[in-house]
Amino acid sequence: MLAGLCCFTPLLPFVLTALGLTGVLSVVYSDAVLLPIMAGFLILTGYAIWRQKTPK
Repeated sequence: MLAGLCCFTPLLPFVLTALGLTGVLSVVYSDAVLLPIMAGFLILTGYAIWRQKTPK
């Protein structure tokens, strides 16, 4: 699901323009939105790697 979302993201400007929602682009591609999402996924990835390495 995440890979599909990442593949769809470059098409987002074209889709939003076709729908007449170009004003949303400045909000979606804002660093205030993308950087916390990236940090969350990095933390989630680190936690998953840590869980795999700990013995059960």
